[in-house]
Amino acid sequence: MFKLKLSSACFCLWVLLGQLVVDLVKAEDPYLYFTWNVTYGTISPLGVPQQAILINGKFPGPNINSTSNNNIVLNLFNNLDEPLLLTWMGIQQRKNAWQNGVLGTNCPIPPGTNFTYRFQVKDQIGSYFYYPTTAMHRAAGAFGGLRVNSRLLIPVPYADPEDDYTVLIGDWYTKSHSTLKKLLDSGRTLARPDGVLINGKAAKGDGSDEPLFTMKPGKTYKYRICNVGLKNSLNFRIQGHPLKLVEMEGSHTIQNTYDSLDVHVGQCFGVLVTADKDPKDYYMVASTRFTKTVLTGKGIIRYTNGKGPASPELPEAPVGWAWSLNQFRSFRWNLTASAARPNPQGSYHYGKINITRTIKLINAAIRVNGKLRYSVNGISHVDPATPLKLAEYYQVADKVFKYDVQSDDPLPNVGERVTVEPNVVNQTFRNFVEIIFENHEKSLQTWHLDGYSFFAVAVEPGRWTPEKRKRYNLLDAVSRHTVQVFPKSWAAIMLTFDNAGMWNMRSELTERRYLGQQSYISVLSPARSLRDEYNIPDNALLCGIVKGLPFPRPYTI
Repeated sequence: MFKLKLSSACFCLWVLLGQLVVDLVKAEDPYLYFTWNVTYGTISPLGVPQQAILINGKFPGPNINSTSNNNIVLNLFNNLDEPLLLTWMGIQQRKNAWQNGVLGTNCPIPPGTNFTYRFQVKDQIGSYFYYPTTAMHRAAGAFGGLRVNSRLLIPVPYADPEDDYTVLIGDWYTKSHSTLKKLLDSGRTLARPDGVLINGKAAKGDGSDEPLFTMKPGKTYKYRICNVGLKNSLNFRIQGHPLKLVEMEGSHTIQNTYDSLDVHVGQCFGVLVTADKDPKDYYMVASTRFTKTVLTGKGIIRYTNGKGPASPELPEAPVGWAWSLNQFRSFRWNLTASAARPNPQGSYHYGKINITRTIKLINAAIRVNGKLRYSVNGISHVDPATPLKLAEYYQVADKVFKYDVQSDDPLPNVGERVTVEPNVVNQTFRNFVEIIFENHEKSLQTWHLDGYSFFAVAVEPGRWTPEKRKRYNLLDAVSRHTVQVFPKSWAAIMLTFDNAGMWNMRSELTERRYLGQQSYISVLSPARSLRDEYNIPDNALLCGIVKGLPFPRPYTI
């Protein structure tokens, strides 16, 4: 009898242990919950009162501080008088384009209503930001930092900093977002910005400025620097303090040290700064690059035991874009460091994968019916009333857009004639693709791709030819989401299209994106399975020709 009872007890214990293991396997990653109220407010960062878009009363908006694989649940209340969307710049939204927050995938949130974003920062670390993609709202605010920290079990290739600071730099207009939109709608271009802000402020330098950040002597700090502006590349530097680059848009880098960094629109860098100088105030400086008139913004960093003001003599910025090109060439992927997963970054040998498709993209400016437009391979994109992703999911794409209206190999003069229509590229799931950005214009471009990170294998002057592949970095190019293309130059990126969805490829220069320099890449899984893509969320907003329709039959495993 005793043996039977003992056996029964052991059996129950094994059942309980087995269930515990199953529960642990099924356990979800942690959830972070946010409630954001988006409103108008008045700010005066350049001394001129102007309307801004605030989130919970803040400009810039709140920082999101997350860790790899966290689930973000963010309930956004739109208290503006216009529809609104936010995008999460650089967050890949694996299998989940529904949360991307651009007009090609989402219906905008109507005024006076709310929408809950639900997404996971899956297998990512790094420095990112969010911003509005509707109208010209980005010119009024509603942007903020988004960081993804490494999990404790994943080693980071540097000692824990004393603190971790987000630095949002960007050019700024004193005109309202609605005035800027009217300018673009009338066919004109945006003029020169009025100034440069650092975390929504511009130090006056008269002794009245409060510090943006403080540092304890002898301690090392991480600064996450993102260019959230509209138009201009910015050079960032700190008086007397070198910047050790450790991370770039989700990738650990070789830890080179720089006196300053060129940060192009949409890009983010993570640097380490050590407080080892005389205890006083120091300026951090952001100034425009490649402009006839240089605009400069500055902010105070204060040592906790500081006893003196910052020197009025600001460190000089570099001149010309050759310097910036050489700096790009110095960036290298840290092959031995682990990012979001335990395996080293360099275990992915992208340089040994066969290219299945080459797409060349040529940007151009042109006037259509007397109004300024920007194009990609002769197509100036316009967002239809029905988001492209919804049209595709409901299988009514033929009523909304045509696939592949742009050529993969355009003629050099492709920008001389432009068609204004939705621009959607059909891309085979899991193919490894080479994309060439060729810039024939005299101004610098920055390009971003949603849903992915890519390997920026080359940025070079001149025009691209297949022979230029000999110049590619096929070993340790940094995996990132935004790349610059210098005037009369080209850039090459490589990636595997393994994330099913409808993904926006766009100019990060807001005027150019708004006036058509963007496209969408449709990546459909032939299996139509939950293994590859999530179903439309229950709270998805419907608009255009699918408004009021029931959801299609869901995907299954």
